[in-house]
Amino acid sequence: MNFSLEDFEKLKSQIISVYLPNIAKALLILVIGWWVIGMITRGLRKIFQARDFDKNLESFLITVINTGLKVMLVLSVLEFAGVEATAFVAVLGAAGLAIGMALSGTLQNFAGGVILLLLKPFKSGHFIEALGYSGTVQEVTIFNTILTTPDNKTVILPNGPLSTSSLTNYSAKPTRRVDMTFGIGYGDDIDKAKETLHDLIKADERIHAEPEPVVVVSALADSSVNFAVRVWVDAPNYWGVYFKMHEQVKKTFDERGISIPFPQRDVHLYNEK
Repeated sequence: MNFSLEDFEKLKSQIISVYLPNIAKALLILVIGWWVIGMITRGLRKIFQARDFDKNLESFLITVINTGLKVMLVLSVLEFAGVEATAFVAVLGAAGLAIGMALSGTLQNFAGGVILLLLKPFKSGHFIEALGYSGTVQEVTIFNTILTTPDNKTVILPNGPLSTSSLTNYSAKPTRRVDMTFGIGYGDDIDKAKETLHDLIKADERIHAEPEPVVVVSALADSSVNFAVRVWVDAPNYWGVYFKMHEQVKKTFDERGISIPFPQRDVHLYNEK
């Protein structure tokens, strides 16, 4: 096939008259669009910061929106420049489907992370119990939630199951009720025991006066008369009050002659001749 100088001149003329203006306009649109996307991203960041959005969720949403807008811009510019972009869209769609099928578990955790960051059933520093584990939340990422257990183990929970399962947040409220049970012998004075328990409650400044502490006989058990003690404390003081009350009850009951029953077994030996 002969390609004459005249043909070359025609092709050059066509490129200059048709393609170059479109390419120039496409580049101009690309530059302006890129600048506009940057403005939108900065505006979204300011809005998120003003509303005290979670940092992880803020970063993720801005990245997704920024990337999506840029992909749309590039496809639009290619179409404007005369390049058939349908093939690119088809390839992107097929790649997205393949990646989605390969990473189905990861995407589930990703969706769970978005739900947790949006709804905020807990946050860093809260003590929670979920998926058979309990600990203090150290970090909530887009895929996992990291806990530190009371014995200083690190537990990494996937956000997918965590977002759809039941969980207990022990730190969500500023106060907690401490439930305790103390038993005395059937031969001991109930009124004296109740007065002793009230004295111990009043002596601990961590225990709130309101709601009013409860000390009642809860059960006449096999070998003891049981008292149910219910007091309210600040959430961080829960275990301190729980352990201290048990220690003080034992010491004070001993001082005041109140017995604390414990299981006993009588063994009878017979000497048969």
